Amino acid sequence: MPSVYGARLTTFEDSEKESEYGYVRKVSGPVVVADGMAGAAMYELVRVGHDNLIGEIIRLEGDSATIQVYEETAGLMVNDPVLRTHKPLSVELGPGILGNIFDGIQRPLKTIAKRSGDVYIPRGEGDLVTGGDLYATVFENSLMQHHVALPPDAMGKITYIAPPGQYSLKDTVLELEFQGVKKQFTMLQTWPVRTSRPVASKLAADTPLLTGQRVLDALFPSVLGGTCAIPGAFGCGKTVISQALSKYSNSDTVVYVGCGERGNEMAEVLMDFPQLTMTLPDGREESVMKRTTLVANTSNMPVAAREASIYTGITIAEYFRDMGYNVSMMADSTSRWAEALREISGRLAEMPADSGYPAYLAARLASFYERAGKVKCLGSPERTGSVTIVGAVSPPGGDFSDPVTSATLSIVQVFWGLDKKLAQRKHFPSVNWLISYSKYSSALESFYDQFDPDFINIRTKAREVLQREDDLNEIVQLVGKDALAETDKITLETAKLLREDYLAQNAFTPYDKFCPFYKSVWMMRNIIHFYNLANQSVERAAGMDGQKITYSLIKHRLGDLFYRLVSQKFEDPAEGEAALVAKFSKLHEDLTAGFRALDDETR
Repeated sequence: MPSVYGARLTTFEDSEKESEYGYVRKVSGPVVVADGMAGAAMYELVRVGHDNLIGEIIRLEGDSATIQVYEETAGLMVNDPVLRTHKPLSVELGPGILGNIFDGIQRPLKTIAKRSGDVYIPRGEGDLVTGGDLYATVFENSLMQHHVALPPDAMGKITYIAPPGQYSLKDTVLELEFQGVKKQFTMLQTWPVRTSRPVASKLAADTPLLTGQRVLDALFPSVLGGTCAIPGAFGCGKTVISQALSKYSNSDTVVYVGCGERGNEMAEVLMDFPQLTMTLPDGREESVMKRTTLVANTSNMPVAAREASIYTGITIAEYFRDMGYNVSMMADSTSRWAEALREISGRLAEMPADSGYPAYLAARLASFYERAGKVKCLGSPERTGSVTIVGAVSPPGGDFSDPVTSATLSIVQVFWGLDKKLAQRKHFPSVNWLISYSKYSSALESFYDQFDPDFINIRTKAREVLQREDDLNEIVQLVGKDALAETDKITLETAKLLREDYLAQNAFTPYDKFCPFYKSVWMMRNIIHFYNLANQSVERAAGMDGQKITYSLIKHRLGDLFYRLVSQKFEDPAEGEAALVAKFSKLHEDLTAGFRALDDETR
C-alpha cells in the first residue's frame, strides 16, 4: 500500500483564481507577513513562496496575515506568492501510521511498516451508522488490529461497502446516504491538530499505568488516562524513563514525540526501537516498533514545526484512543515546545511574561494536557479508550521554579522529579522519593484492594521510613551513627535496603530491566516485614531483664535472611509468577521464624 501521509497539497499551478493567494511583504525568521489575504481564516494552512513552504496563519490584521512557516525560510523574497488552502493544519489518520516515523507536520521520515493486505470485516448495506462507528478492520501488523471508524461528523445509511480485499488508502470503501445526499468515504481521515477529537463522555480512570519501574509503580503510580511530568536537569535520565515506558508499559500503543531534543537522542530511538522486542502474554516476541509511532522534531529542525509536533502527536494518540485502545504519549520535551512558543511570540512583538515566555504559556500547556483521559468512545460497538500523557520537562540547570515546570506542576496529577545528585551517584531511575508525588493513589485503592489488601499500608510505611531516614541523616552527621537508638539504626538500614535494592533498577540486566507489579509488591512487603519484626524484637527485649537485642545482633544472627532480602531483585520474572511468589512467600515465612527463634534465645 503506497503511503499517502505527507502528500503534497494544492500548488499554485492548480489554482486559477488570483484571489486564492496573497504576496509576501516581510520575512523575519519563521514568521512571514503577507498582504492581500482578505477572507483568510485563523489557523488556515497556506503555501508560501515558489517552493510551497507549509505555513499556518496565526494573526489577521486588515488584509494582512502573519504566518508561522514550518520549513526553512531562507530564499523567500518580498512579493513571493502565498497560496491559501481553505483548510486548517490537519493530519491524515488511517491504517499505516503504526511503525512510521513522521516529522512535526506528519511528513514521513522513514517507512518501516510492512506493506500487507487489508482484511475486512464489513457491516451490511442498509445499516444506519453514525460518527465513530467501527465498520471495518484492517490488518496493521501481527500485534495490532486497525479498526476503521466513520469520521465523527458523518452519519447516514450505508448504500455501499467494499467487499473483503486489498485497497489503497484513497480507494472508496464506504458510501452513505443522508437526506438524499450520497457521500463517499476512504480509509483516510483528516483532522485539525489543534482541535481535540470528540468523545461520548469522560470517565474516571481506575486502572494503573504499569511501567515496570518499581519506584513509579509502587510509590508514585499513574493511571491509564493520566497526566505525568518528568522534570530534571541534563543527564538525569528523562529520555531513558520515557523510552522505558515506551518499551514496557501496559499501554496498547505508544506515540513518542521527540520535540526539540538533541539529534543523537532521536537517532538512538530510531536505531534501537526497531531492534527491541517485547514479550507478549502468550510468550511471543514482537518488535516494540509494531505498536509505536514516532514524531521526530530535533533541535536543528525549524522551530515552528516543533510547536506543531506536540499537536500532531496528541491527535494521532486520540485517533487510536477512538478505536478503543489505551495509548501512551511521550512528549520529550515540553520545554523545547515552550521555547518555540517563546520564539514565535518574540517575533510577533507580544508582551513577554516570566523569562520571556508568552503570557498564555500556562493556558497552552493546560489545553494540551486536558486532551488526556479515559473516555467512552463515540459510536458502536461500545468501547472505552484512554490517552496517557507523559511530558518530560528540561528546566535550565534543573531549576524547578522555571515557568514551564511551575505551569506544568499546576496541571499534571503525577510528578516524577528527577534528582541530579542521585544521577551522579549512579542511582537510576533518579526519581527523588522526597519531592515526587501522585494524586491518583486514592483512585487506585480498589485495584490495590483486589491485588493485595495490605499493599496501601505497606507503601505508607515505606514512605515513612524514607522520610525518617532523611530526618535522621542530619543527626548522624552531627553525632555519628553509634549515638542513635537501636530502632533508629533499624530505620536507617531498612531505608538503605529500600534505596539501593528496591528503588534503584539496572536497565541493562534481564532480571531488572522490567519488574512486574507482583514482584514489586512482594519485595516491598518482605522489606517492611523485616522492619516491623526487627522493631518489635528490640522493643520487646528492652522491657525484659534478659539479653538486649541490638541491630548488630540481628544482622549477625540473621545474616543469611538479610542477604536473601538484598538478593530479591535478582529473581528473574522469566521464571514465571508462580515460581517467584513461592520464593518470596518462603522468605516471608523464614523471616517470621527467624525473629521468633531470636526472641526465644534472648529471653
